Amino acid sequence: MKNLKIVSTLIAALMLTTVVGCASTAKQESTGQYVDDTVITTNVKAAILNEPSLKVTEINVETFKGTVQLSGFVSSQDNATTAVKITSAVKGVKSVKNDMRLK
Repeated sequence: MKNLKIVSTLIAALMLTTVVGCASTAKQESTGQYVDDTVITTNVKAAILNEPSLKVTEINVETFKGTVQLSGFVSSQDNATTAVKITSAVKGVKSVKNDMRLK
């Protein structure tokens, strides 16, 4: 009977550790958020790729908790504006941070 209590306590501790380990903090994403952000990043890159005036190789895309950061060097301010507009339209994007620079 004593062994049963020890085993059940260890299992409960393991389950609690697993749940807490997957929780997010202000600077760290949970596993689910990471997957969601990866999907958003992929969709933003695809949207930029489908825009003929933009070069996907010039624009870096990073996502953290739904906030997309665009960086890199673009040819014109119009290209930067277009990239932000396209990114904002992607499902799941909460906000866009524009860190793109002109060449």
